[in-house]
Amino acid sequence: MKKVLSCLLALILAAAVPACSSGAAAPTPDPDAQPSQTSSAQPSEAPGQEEVEIIVFAAASMTETLNEIAQDYKTVAPHVTLVFNFDSSGTLKTQIQEGAECDLFISAAQKQMNQLDAAKDAEGGNTEGLDYIRSDSRVNLLENKVVLVAPQGNPAGVTSFEDAATGKVQLMALGNSDVPVGQYSEEIFTYLGLWEQLNEGQKITFGTNVKEVTSQVAAGSVDCGVIYATDAASAIAAGDAIEVVAQAPEGSHAPVIYPAAVLKDAKYPDEAQAFLDYLRSSACTPVFESVGFSIPQ
Repeated sequence: MKKVLSCLLALILAAAVPACSSGAAAPTPDPDAQPSQTSSAQPSEAPGQEEVEIIVFAAASMTETLNEIAQDYKTVAPHVTLVFNFDSSGTLKTQIQEGAECDLFISAAQKQMNQLDAAKDAEGGNTEGLDYIRSDSRVNLLENKVVLVAPQGNPAGVTSFEDAATGKVQLMALGNSDVPVGQYSEEIFTYLGLWEQLNEGQKITFGTNVKEVTSQVAAGSVDCGVIYATDAASAIAAGDAIEVVAQAPEGSHAPVIYPAAVLKDAKYPDEAQAFLDYLRSSACTPVFESVGFSIPQ
């Protein structure tokens, strides 16, 4: 009897060994089964991929191009949300000084950037010794042109900047003195010897930024105005009732260079620098050039 029991036990053990061996076949996976939460990390948990918000202060004349580029950038850096503050460069510079949160500043002129750059001395424009930007990140991003525009149909018959001093023009719109487009306008009319005459004749109404000047012309409340070529192109493409009648005379004003730099107290300096690098890439050049910007050499 014991011999029979021993044989039965041996048979049972022999049958159990293959089922427990490491070579046993794994169960067939269920194609409809959902992966466990511990098997994969969420995208925001990946190194360097946490959700971030980059605040960009940019000249008002960049509104259309940067909004377009922001759509494309979502596919390049989906974890980055771009928040734009568009206004005159002078206003943006003041906001930065007053403590507004900003990661990247793009000015429509060197003047406002120089005023925030510790690498510049008083003669270079930093008269207050301010230190707000990372000088090593500063680049000349874009170049623009200055043009004279009139309401669609040009009812006053304006054909040149010199016409501003004639009977053709009763009132014209310019940017005010802390707006780069206003500073370029003053340079142009000073170069032509007309600045004092225009002021004494009370022919100028001032706007707080280039978009306001453009709106005054489109509304027909002035006979002409001075804006950037890019704003004219964007406005015409949007159906605004303006037309370009002249380009500023050669040598009449300083080059319209748009400098850009990351702020020293940027919350996300690496991501801000990455976006600035993207703006300088070939992916963005066609967008900028489509409205009349050029890339500085």
